[in-house]
Amino acid sequence: MTEQAAPAIPAPRRPDTGRGTAVFARRGGKVVVSLLSVVVLALTWYGWQYIGDPTTGLTTTNVFADTEAHAKPLDGAVDILLVGQDSRTDAQGNPLPREVLDMLHAGVSDGELNTDTMILVHIPQNGKHAIAVSFPRDSWVELAGGFGKHKLNSAFVYAYTDTYRALQRQGMTDLKEADAQAKVAGRKNLIATLEKFIGKPGMIDRYAEVNLASFYEITKSIGGVEVCLKGPVKETKSGVDLPGGRQTIEGVQALAFVRQRYGLPNYDLDRIARQQAFLSGLARKVISSDVLTSPVKIADLVAAVKKSVVVSQGWDLTEFAAQMRGLTGGNIEFHTIPTLGNATIGGADVLRVDPAQVAAEVARLTSDGSTPAAPNSTQLPGAKAVTVELFDGSGTPSLAGQTHTMLQDKGFTLAADQRLGVRTTTVVRYNPADDTALGLVKQALGTAVQAEPDRDVPAGHVRVLLGKDFRSPAATPTSTAAKPPAATSAAPTPAAPPITAGDVPCVN
Repeated sequence: MTEQAAPAIPAPRRPDTGRGTAVFARRGGKVVVSLLSVVVLALTWYGWQYIGDPTTGLTTTNVFADTEAHAKPLDGAVDILLVGQDSRTDAQGNPLPREVLDMLHAGVSDGELNTDTMILVHIPQNGKHAIAVSFPRDSWVELAGGFGKHKLNSAFVYAYTDTYRALQRQGMTDLKEADAQAKVAGRKNLIATLEKFIGKPGMIDRYAEVNLASFYEITKSIGGVEVCLKGPVKETKSGVDLPGGRQTIEGVQALAFVRQRYGLPNYDLDRIARQQAFLSGLARKVISSDVLTSPVKIADLVAAVKKSVVVSQGWDLTEFAAQMRGLTGGNIEFHTIPTLGNATIGGADVLRVDPAQVAAEVARLTSDGSTPAAPNSTQLPGAKAVTVELFDGSGTPSLAGQTHTMLQDKGFTLAADQRLGVRTTTVVRYNPADDTALGLVKQALGTAVQAEPDRDVPAGHVRVLLGKDFRSPAATPTSTAAKPPAATSAAPTPAAPPITAGDVPCVN
């Protein structure tokens, strides 16, 4: 089935670069997570065994110029872009009932064209494991299509709006057709933007998109998904109201679980962890005997997918299913790109990223052994030009020596260590004009240390005042230590252990 669009809609507002973008992104914590990484597997692996060809009636979109070229990837691997849309329509363009939207705490429809969840799923040729990489919606990136720098989740809407208005100027009066063509343009621009961001043009060869209704329909069809919360949560904008600990959620609370932004310690990054934890639980449930041995649940799951899923044309799902048969829950890993912290740009709250750093991490995760992973050397490029003056106020014997050795191993030049009276907090002092030196030192320390600009610090020097709160990364290495960083003005967020579909991780 080719995609049909929603009934007559007004031309959408083009988001601006200033406060308009900030407002556009703040309404009601709008987000859905793409479910295709696991429901397409269920649909293709097992669906036809019970109900015939499950692809009949599946909505498709022509986002690749040459569908034949994308039918069989040249490198044998499959790279799928999974997108969550805050759409108020189903996959066929039919508006969701008002009572359903109210039940889902969907709020007003402004901003529904933003792609609030973007996950790149890489499956190597042998089909034995999958790597899913999340891209935060607020990442500040260069958009494809000549639209300049904006949040990543606006790549779709900029192209959609331009195409929709151009079609109207050309005299197109069929608003459904204009909407359908504009959506294809939006999807293509999002794909091009992500490929540009990770430095791999042409990498993405599959596309899948879901909407709000997916959570309610899919989770109820399989009897819920098991998740774990570190503590109880209750937040009005998303509608989430759940106790702490392990529990099974479905329907309204499943949507609320992955939509909540406000009230989380790490805001969007915590929400991504929620989405990954939910997907891991969904994968476990879908490939469990409870679902796979139930023709009724499989039929309900396939019906739910067809209501809310759009996939790219030329995707041979039967061939894909054969490739995926060796995949198990524990072999699905979820990662998030490295980030550099929050900022306000043009009135918009954004998440800073280093494209070179992101490209290196994506290349490492998707290498499949064919390209070098992280180098063995722990030295940081550019560290040799930075002199670290180490002051020990930790009160812990040998900590300064461990830290001194670790910084030397990273390639820094070390001045003679000095002692201070015991202090509570670790502080890094730096010359205000030398953000690069600060970023390198903070990255080496591997912890969220406090930074203070100090004009008395010579250029090229950084003073590290160790306090009782400091924990040497030499004792607790992280996966970021082995990655070659780009010289940036801030340290990247340390990588957390990947979430897999083989356990039930507890999240904020």
